[in-house]
Amino acid sequence: MGGDERSLGAHHSLGIGECNPDSRVNGNVAMNVPTNETAHAWRPPRFMVIAAHPDDADFGPAATAAAWIDAGSVGWLVCCTSGDAGGEDPDLDPGELGVLREAEQQRAVSVVGYAGVTFLHQPDGALESDLALRELLVREIRTFRPDAILATDPEVVFYRDGGVNHSDHRAAGMAAVDAVYPAARNPMAFPDPNVWVDVSGTVERKIEALRAHASQIHEPDKLETRIREWAGQTGAKIGAAGAEAFRLVIIEDDEDEGPTGMTATDVAEASDSPEAPGAAVAGDG
Repeated sequence: MGGDERSLGAHHSLGIGECNPDSRVNGNVAMNVPTNETAHAWRPPRFMVIAAHPDDADFGPAATAAAWIDAGSVGWLVCCTSGDAGGEDPDLDPGELGVLREAEQQRAVSVVGYAGVTFLHQPDGALESDLALRELLVREIRTFRPDAILATDPEVVFYRDGGVNHSDHRAAGMAAVDAVYPAARNPMAFPDPNVWVDVSGTVERKIEALRAHASQIHEPDKLETRIREWAGQTGAKIGAAGAEAFRLVIIEDDEDEGPTGMTATDVAEASDSPEAPGAAVAGDG
């Protein structure tokens, strides 16, 4: 619910794969260990980020979202709650806090460049992956018609380097998966490669977006240092100054469809199809 609680450990609440890759040798971070990984080149024409709370998307794939948007994609953010239980003062009015956090998220949305944001006003701290939430998400997906969805990986409970994934994050992630399928008619395939997006040019936007959440982030300079470290460690996997990592889930009718091997022209043409979303990317925390 609160921003800094999700910054403990080197994992994003949205974003996937290895936000802090396991690149340690004898206990030390191997920043320049060569790998065979390359930056993931496919970019969705339209994408949606589904988050539990305001600021989750900014701790997560904000730099990836900004990079895609700068390259021509259209993005939309969905916040399942307004973060009205995410304060440290027990006397603070939840309604007032929710209004404040929505305003902070609106400012962050402008920084990243999303076309807009939807707040579903579900209960903060008590989010359930149920039929009601799934229906709300299906409505958003059918309205915006994204080619890709970014959401929390609902299977992550304990982070490998310590910490527990918030129950709201897991609920939002599972509801997002269920909204895409079976609510979407295409069957899901679950290949499990990790993909990395080069965000060297948009890490600053991620940091600026996080600074918009002043009610949650009490030491922005320290957080900025951590964000840069995480991006740098992840970027080392692909030889980039900064990256965000994801676990890719492809939804396609047959082996010849979907983002694998598609050119930018192919993607643009595919976006005109009335089919269900073509890909989803889920987060690892």
